[in-house]
Amino acid sequence: MPEGTFVIAGASLAGAKAAETLREEGFAGRVLLLGEEIERPYERPPLSKGFLLDQEPRDKAHVHEADWYDKHDVELRLGVTVASIDPAAHEVRLSTKEPVPYDKLLLATGATPRRLEVPGARLQGIHYLRTMADSAALKQALAHGGRRVVVAGAGWIGLETAAAARTYGNDVTVIEPEPAPLHASVGPEIGGIFAALHREHGVDLRLDQGVAGFWGAGQVSAVVTSGGAEVPADVVIVGIGVRPNTRLAEEAGLEVSDGVLVDASLRTSDPDIYAAGDVANAYNPLLGRRIRVEHWANALNGGAAAARAMLGRDVSYDRVPYFFSDQYDLGMEMSGVASPGEYDEIVYRGDVEGREFIAFWLSGGRVVGGMNVNVWDVTGDIQDLIRSGQPVDKARLIDPGTPLADLAS
Repeated sequence: MPEGTFVIAGASLAGAKAAETLREEGFAGRVLLLGEEIERPYERPPLSKGFLLDQEPRDKAHVHEADWYDKHDVELRLGVTVASIDPAAHEVRLSTKEPVPYDKLLLATGATPRRLEVPGARLQGIHYLRTMADSAALKQALAHGGRRVVVAGAGWIGLETAAAARTYGNDVTVIEPEPAPLHASVGPEIGGIFAALHREHGVDLRLDQGVAGFWGAGQVSAVVTSGGAEVPADVVIVGIGVRPNTRLAEEAGLEVSDGVLVDASLRTSDPDIYAAGDVANAYNPLLGRRIRVEHWANALNGGAAAARAMLGRDVSYDRVPYFFSDQYDLGMEMSGVASPGEYDEIVYRGDVEGREFIAFWLSGGRVVGGMNVNVWDVTGDIQDLIRSGQPVDKARLIDPGTPLADLAS
């Protein structure tokens, strides 16, 4: 068992799970967990779901109880970040100017929302959602209802916040430059299903147009679309994706390309530095290529995997990508990769119009992605199908009478 000091840059879900795993695996050395926020580590899904909708208390989002860190001798320092890394000296310098030597270092620095750089972008009333504080501010803006809300971007964050805004009784317009919601992540077919869902709930969904600017005297009062339309707005939510926080890695000379490049053990180009969560562009042996996954499950499992690798364990991080979403009365889980270009066709099992079905993305007759919509306890079977890599009998795949478990054997 190695000893010494293990530093974790980023008191995120990935960082907190790494610290937890180090202690569970018997590491007795110093664990220093550093976080930019003053909030102890928390999970992000509640920020656009239960916490935003005021259905879950703030504390439910936290990864650990407040006293867990002291009880497990994890030095949690909030409001303190790693400012720079000196790989040759095995030392980090903190934002407090304090130098800290390390034996192993984990980068769990996450990602930052992409900003709309258009006229009026600095007006009050324009919200981005990444932190607990962001979610609390957005909840306050939405909770009383009766406001005109414009959402820029029909990705997962955009649609979840649009659903929350409608649930609170606000008027909602969603502006999206692609021809369908979720186009980049799951393609136009499923995107059309989500478009219909939101329109049924009163959302004005404007596709094939972007945001050209904002109007207002200090406070936003309208959004100008790329087509020249002016949409009245009291509240704007921007959800146009994120950028991985790679500055530390770049300045330290680590290999970076759409994230910090890591191998299947989540090790960077420096043998004593690892990366996990949103910031890591990892080689996935199951997929046979690199992939950067921005979802909760990857942070949850990736932090733990990196910790084991830091301890010298034999780690091959080959999990099937997974995420979930809740919008109105629709709940879904997604497994695999289903971006346009990754699949040949989509087939369905169940009642698509009634929104109780499973969608399967196929490539070369193999299942590469699966989404269960208001159908539960099938994620393991769907992931087994993806993991098998074997061609499937399409007729049996779409037949509700054929157990999914039988298709993966």
